[in-house]
Amino acid sequence: MKFKYLALAIAAGVSLSGCATVMNGTNVDYAAETDPSGADIVFLNGFKCTSPCKVELRRKSDTRVDISKPGYDPVYVLVQSRLAGSTFGNIILGGGIGAAVDGGNGASNTLFPRPLKVRLAPVGSGKQAMLLDKDDKELMTVEAHNAKVQADVAETIGKDAAGLGAGQPK
Repeated sequence: MKFKYLALAIAAGVSLSGCATVMNGTNVDYAAETDPSGADIVFLNGFKCTSPCKVELRRKSDTRVDISKPGYDPVYVLVQSRLAGSTFGNIILGGGIGAAVDGGNGASNTLFPRPLKVRLAPVGSGKQAMLLDKDDKELMTVEAHNAKVQADVAETIGKDAAGLGAGQPK
C-alpha cells in the first residue's frame, strides 16, 4: 500500500514539473515604447525596431536596449532577467523537479523593466531620460536604474555592454 502512495506522489510531482514552462514558455513578448515615439531601438541580440514596438525575447537572458532619436540624448537601458513569483508556487506544487526544469530553461523568470517605457531627454535640456511605469508615471532615471542592475547584468552580457568597460559611462 505504501508503494502505491509513493508511486502516486512521484507521478504527481513529474506531471506538475515545469509548470512555468507550460504556462509561460521560455520566451516573452517584450514591448518597448518611448516618449516621444518614433525612436530607433536596438536590442543587444540585433533586433531593431521603431517605437512603439514589440519583439520576442528569452525570459532568462539579460540584455541591453539602445534608444536614439534625433533631437534627444541617446540612452541605453539594461534589462534584467529576474526570478518570477511563479517559482515559489512551482516548488510547492511541483517540487524540485518543476523548479529545476523551469530554472534551467528560464521559464520561471521575467524581464525587468517590462514593458520598457522611456521618456527621452531633449538634447541640451539638462534633463535625464526617465523610466516610466505602465501608467506613464516616472519610476526613476534610466541612469539610476542602470546603476542598480549594472553589476548583475554585466555578468551575463559583459562589462562593456553593461557600461562598465573602459571609456563607458557608469
